[in-house]
Amino acid sequence: MIIDIFNFSLTAILIGVSCAWIFLIRSMLNSFKLTPYLDKFEAIKHDYPKVSIILPARNEEEFLAKCLDSLIDQDYSNYEIIVIDDSSEDSTGSIILEYAKKNPKIIPVSAKPKPDGWMGKNWACMEGYKKATGELLLFTDADTTHSRNVVSLSVSNLLSHNLDALTVIPKLVSIDFWTKITLPMISTFLHTRFSAVRVNDPSKKTGYFFGSFFIIKRKIYESVGTHEGVKQEIIEDGALGKKVKDSGHRMKMVRGDHLINAVWARDKSTLWNALKRLMVPLYLQGHGIAVGIFFAVLFLLFIPFPVLAYSSILNFETISNSWLFLSSLIASILIYTGAVIEVKRGFQLKIIYAVFGPLGGLVVVLGFFSGLLQAKKDSSVSWRGRTYSMKDHIQDSIRI
Repeated sequence: MIIDIFNFSLTAILIGVSCAWIFLIRSMLNSFKLTPYLDKFEAIKHDYPKVSIILPARNEEEFLAKCLDSLIDQDYSNYEIIVIDDSSEDSTGSIILEYAKKNPKIIPVSAKPKPDGWMGKNWACMEGYKKATGELLLFTDADTTHSRNVVSLSVSNLLSHNLDALTVIPKLVSIDFWTKITLPMISTFLHTRFSAVRVNDPSKKTGYFFGSFFIIKRKIYESVGTHEGVKQEIIEDGALGKKVKDSGHRMKMVRGDHLINAVWARDKSTLWNALKRLMVPLYLQGHGIAVGIFFAVLFLLFIPFPVLAYSSILNFETISNSWLFLSSLIASILIYTGAVIEVKRGFQLKIIYAVFGPLGGLVVVLGFFSGLLQAKKDSSVSWRGRTYSMKDHIQDSIRI
């Protein structure tokens, strides 16, 4: 009797998980279908305002040169590249100075020591903004590479649609095995709450920027408080995008995964900290909500697989065992379906990485759990060689 109650309870939960995955897969397909492209729009005649590309860099010796090469080669004529050395401990600073000597478009900036209360990248962006002279500000990351026409396309798209800000979804590049099996699982949720379909809908409150590429009118950036207004935010790009949308400005999210490549995580360590970085803001907003989200992710990404293994060894003569097996099988198939769609359409990876979906889901769950445990510790988050305590920081970057 007790086993039957347990099995039927799990079955009910797994039916809910299956329904959630049907919704997620539908949202994912709609997102791929309905998100506009950066290079597919009806352009109108416009001026060519000066663009200040603001590029913060901390310990980026491995990626910086490729990023600068791609920016120097842009076909847009009226722009400058402000590169900020954010107290790097490697050869990042010397790489910036070497490029600045060879190309007059590059303006090197050595960031002053980060003040208390600021996140590192936020401060570096602020230091770059102080040197910018352009009417448009384009923020990007040092581990991002750009096709030759992305600046021209982004300016034309922005002005042709009379936008205040435009952000581009890049191709998120996975370098190591663990990121390749984990990122497709976590990115499934980007097609719901933070999808371009919601961002581009004026009736929705969702606003979000991809830190690897967003361009914004200078007066709009200043009106929402610049990066100083999000100085404590660990996910500053999301927080800034939210402020722009909340302020009633016109913003748009477009696909540019065939034009821009951005590295999301470089190894196991940065992957782990990236996962924790997603959970910490939620915990600081509300402990109960964060715990609820953790358990939702646990059941959505992982639990159906061990339940399937458990139910497959039970006696199928009882109705509860049969229903548990069937519900866990359907939920597992749906998870794999979502993983396959993301691996092939979202990241253009080999299908083998979708096979490891359960392992990737477990990594996400454990990373989120670690974020919950460490959210209020003095070293809750490590990022680009810095360790941050978030316990006194108000976070408003992502809300579920």
